[in-house]
Amino acid sequence: MKLLHVDSSITGSQSVSRRITASIVAHLKLKAPDLVVTYRDIAARPIPHLSEVLFVAKATGNASGEIQHDLAVTEAALDEFLTADTVVLGAPMYNFGIPSQLKTWIDSLAIAGKTFRYSENGPEGLCGGKRVIIASARGGIYTPPSPMASLDHQETYLRSLFGFIGISDIAVVRAEGVAIGPEQRQQALEAALAAVAAL
Repeated sequence: MKLLHVDSSITGSQSVSRRITASIVAHLKLKAPDLVVTYRDIAARPIPHLSEVLFVAKATGNASGEIQHDLAVTEAALDEFLTADTVVLGAPMYNFGIPSQLKTWIDSLAIAGKTFRYSENGPEGLCGGKRVIIASARGGIYTPPSPMASLDHQETYLRSLFGFIGISDIAVVRAEGVAIGPEQRQQALEAALAAVAAL
């Protein structure tokens, strides 16, 4: 079994989502000691942004110079994802959505013919059978019935994206309200870490 561990938080050792992903991976390794883990820190080493030149290079396979490097990086990220059975994804909420670094990683995955295809019946996901566990960290409270629920473009986006590419086994371990104050932050983190045991 192969696991891909991805962190996207820019806050390093202060990151709540990184604490949660580390706990999830440790828990899963205890359950399956032979688990092969690949780690990617997309905040420290971002995936190149999608550009016209990179888009054409992906479509044609023709690249040179810097674009050849960018193409190799994005293809490596895609290969890691495709070969993983489980993906543990650290996804903090920034400005009601996901970090831009996480979006560029997703852009390297959402490739027609690789993770989805267009058919007579519309788009069809090609990644069924994978499991995705999202470690979500949010400064405020966004789960219903919060009046802020309509501003959640983080978890809703990730569920939609992974569903689009065929993944139905999606779990979210959430620490919410971590910017409200130290006590709430600690309570939210403890609740999230306790939830890891149920995975």
